[in-house]
Amino acid sequence: MYVGRFVVVSPEVGAYRVSSRSFPNRQAVQRDGTVTVEPTPDAPETDNPYISYNGVRVTERGAVVGNGSHVDPIAEKLELGYPARDAIAEPLLSLDFEKDDYDTPRVAGIVGVDAADPTTTADGPGAVIGTVRRDALLVEEVTEPTLVATYEEDSPTAFDLAATDAGGAAREVYDHEYEHAVCSAGVAGSAGEFDVAVHNGGE
Repeated sequence: MYVGRFVVVSPEVGAYRVSSRSFPNRQAVQRDGTVTVEPTPDAPETDNPYISYNGVRVTERGAVVGNGSHVDPIAEKLELGYPARDAIAEPLLSLDFEKDDYDTPRVAGIVGVDAADPTTTADGPGAVIGTVRRDALLVEEVTEPTLVATYEEDSPTAFDLAATDAGGAAREVYDHEYEHAVCSAGVAGSAGEFDVAVHNGGE
């Protein structure tokens, strides 16, 4: 099954995978707590605005994963002190679904939300997942690994994620049976202390 790009979020482990039929020549590059999805050196030139973006941003209040340019404003709102739910909801609502041929949803999650955050009920680290698609904006707290994807699985649904570390999470979602894997990233930890890892095709 082809579900497109997807995030998996839980209170202390999360991941993001790029799956693509149209633009497979991309890679995940890690720099100082940020993972950027970008074209490989041999990729054909394109003016598509949805090809390159930060897919992971680590902050002191949680690690953000997502499939587009909304990752940056979510991270910035977290850093400004917004509750996790609001930090996800406002950028998703303002940027809306992608204006491409498929009305592709935006998906996002926050891993390791500070226990003091008013929008999570966990005693320890919490997690929030969200998506905006043509017909809905969904944002909810999650306590177990939960997936939301751009196609087919476009509502939050339980996901069997076994990995407990960033590298394992990146590799596990890359190797998942969903079709057309391109690259992935994983994050693990809690507010103030995260590990980040990437996995690219051919590694």
